[in-house]
Amino acid sequence: MKTKVIGVTGGIGSGKTTVARMFEALGVPVYFADDEAKSILYTPEVTAELQKIFGDAVFTNDVPDRAKIAALVFSDKEKLTQLNNIIHPRVALHFNDWVFNHQNLPFVIKEAAILFESGAYKQCDAIITVTAPLEFRISRVMERDGVLRDAVEKRIANQWPESEKIALSNYVIENIKLDAVQNAVVKIYKILNNPKN
Repeated sequence: MKTKVIGVTGGIGSGKTTVARMFEALGVPVYFADDEAKSILYTPEVTAELQKIFGDAVFTNDVPDRAKIAALVFSDKEKLTQLNNIIHPRVALHFNDWVFNHQNLPFVIKEAAILFESGAYKQCDAIITVTAPLEFRISRVMERDGVLRDAVEKRIANQWPESEKIALSNYVIENIKLDAVQNAVVKIYKILNNPKN
């Protein structure tokens, strides 16, 4: 039995991590791609590449500074592409090893903010997109990350529109009321656990 890979994605502030944690609570292994990307950032190999491409501007005390990197790449698409070209192939390799270690399960979850933008969605057997009203997402990220509205809007501008994600998704969960989200997760969990699917 091949373990299916189910992608969970959504725009910034949509609540995709909340949905992924709900699957985790049901016993499904979850790979948090964004967490892995953050840890890869501090490896000597990646630090050297960042230094070569971006120079000292993205470092604080010789350590990559995520806030400085974000400020730089989210206002320059070319630099964002350069950063993604450093990080995402490494995340993909790490994920492949992780899946290998979770064989013979009905499915595992890959939670990733830019599942579509990175092309990683093509390796998924099904995709769940989490949506939420735009204003809800903006205020949530401003509060969570302590950033200004402008910074959130720049990040949103670098992600695919929700409509495009929905068109390529097998399931859509609207994250407004938590109990409705939980019900949707349980329903999808039962479908994905059915050997006939």
